[in-house]
Amino acid sequence: MWAALITISGYVPVPLSGADYLELLPVRWQPVTERGIRLDYRTYNHDILDPHRSERSPITSKDGKWEVHHNPHDARQIWVRLTDGHLHEIPWIHRDHVHQPFNDAIWRHVQAEVEQRGDREQHEADLADALDQLLRRTRHPAETEQKTRRRRASRSATAAQLPDLPGQRRPLDAETAPALAPDWSESLDDLITVDTPAQTGTSEPEGASGLPGAAGGYGLWDAEAEAEQW
Repeated sequence: MWAALITISGYVPVPLSGADYLELLPVRWQPVTERGIRLDYRTYNHDILDPHRSERSPITSKDGKWEVHHNPHDARQIWVRLTDGHLHEIPWIHRDHVHQPFNDAIWRHVQAEVEQRGDREQHEADLADALDQLLRRTRHPAETEQKTRRRRASRSATAAQLPDLPGQRRPLDAETAPALAPDWSESLDDLITVDTPAQTGTSEPEGASGLPGAAGGYGLWDAEAEAEQW
């Protein structure tokens, strides 16, 4: 019925607001503890949670947990719906240390690389530090390219200092290899050959003598003269 009515009456496109986008984010149900909201081994905390810490939400069907909206592509903050019915932004406690957005895949990669060597708070701080270093490396690929070029130059300099063995050919890098010199043994006249009517044994078409031509048979094509012949 909706599709049938759309074809008859049409619709008015309305752009979504910021609040609409927050409502469309994925939802998870989490408790509000004394430390804040724990989500995927990350702690989110704000002073606005003080009246609701260790309290059950009015949603009895969710076992007293609170409605939490999260962005899978930017986990630096979440939004929790409190008793006033509005979504409130709750930052990650290490958001000031990690200034770039990250998704769940990057977070799981960092978790697999960092070994836990302390309590939960220290481990979360270590994860945040490793995450920040990873994002910095991926954000500045130009610096990585410069380091790669410096390593190539160092290898080339080292190879130049090594003695040549009998029968050994020194490899050349693509950047330092000299360009092939052009072969000028053949002149331009030898490369460009034109068959004249006498050489080919064919007669000149009627009216072709009226076309202007330079020595060697290379003349400019005249559209008007060609039209008069036809």
